[in-house]
Amino acid sequence: MAMLNIDQDSQRFRDIVKGRVRRELRRFMSSKELIGKQGKELVSIPVHEIGIPKLRYGKNEKQGGIGQGDGQPGDESGQPGKGQKAGDQPADHLLEVEFTVDELAELLGEELELPGIEPKGRQESKSKRARYKGISLKGPESLRHGRRTFKQALKRNIAAGGYNPNRPRIIPIREDRRYRHFEMEDEPRSACVVLYMMDVSGSMGQAQKEIVRSEVFWIDAWLRHHYEGFEARFLIHDAAAREVDRDTFFRTRESGGTLISSAYTLCQQIIERDYPVSEWNIYPFHFSDGDNASSKDNELCTKIVRESLLPVSNQFSYAQVDSPYGSGRFLKVLKEEFSDEEAVVISRVADRDAIMDSIKELLGKGR
Repeated sequence: MAMLNIDQDSQRFRDIVKGRVRRELRRFMSSKELIGKQGKELVSIPVHEIGIPKLRYGKNEKQGGIGQGDGQPGDESGQPGKGQKAGDQPADHLLEVEFTVDELAELLGEELELPGIEPKGRQESKSKRARYKGISLKGPESLRHGRRTFKQALKRNIAAGGYNPNRPRIIPIREDRRYRHFEMEDEPRSACVVLYMMDVSGSMGQAQKEIVRSEVFWIDAWLRHHYEGFEARFLIHDAAAREVDRDTFFRTRESGGTLISSAYTLCQQIIERDYPVSEWNIYPFHFSDGDNASSKDNELCTKIVRESLLPVSNQFSYAQVDSPYGSGRFLKVLKEEFSDEEAVVISRVADRDAIMDSIKELLGKGR
């Protein structure tokens, strides 16, 4: 019973911490340090102003103090001579708690009221799964089938004439035992590929890149939460586009001119080569400050989106980060061109505080 109470107290404290993290989720989401704290599956989050009481059992050897013995008006609390010199800095009341990325994704969905994603039924990949398909005379005791074993023992007793319905007593023997039999078979499952494209040109400052990385971290966590078969591809571009690994995507500091069509062309090529639309849910995400080389390249971009990316994608998403160096024109181009397309979702990210609202805009339709 004591252990049960401890488990209940532990879960209660965990719920308190979870509630605090959820209330401060906007602050955590905008923190660039969070990505750096990510381990393989866990994220360590500092939580303020939650203290764990420490109780010590034993006799109090010292008399006096707060709430003990007689006192007079004006007496100081505490023990004389034990004080500390006043400081001018706040105390550091931090408790580091660990959450799985999946738990954080669930909190994100609850806070933003994101709809659950229903994968397309026709888009599937296959995985191996054990299925129980029959009964065997041999097997491990963990797979013993109790009802079938008892039924076999009953049949044996009746056949041998030893069954008394007035005093039924059935004791299975070794030959009566029956076991579940399983086979490994292919099981269809929903598969998803996300292609993250980030503008790393000169007009995208470090602050803009950090905003993009924070938003990608949370979008990635949410989509992984909904798909067992999940793949992510990472593309960066300035005047030319190239595919990189995850670590490079989250750390690169490149600069140069901007040619957005280079990223869309590479994205199209990867989809056509590796991800048949009949088997995959496809999500291209592009993040930029909206500065592009020319109106001619803007026209090429809209052509690629309409003719090549939209027909194969669940949703095409574009998020534009405000930058003092870029024109920001591309967002207006996409809005004018795709105002009638529900599968094109566009978001403007003014600063770090807007990350949460942008994610709701991009994921709020549950495509």
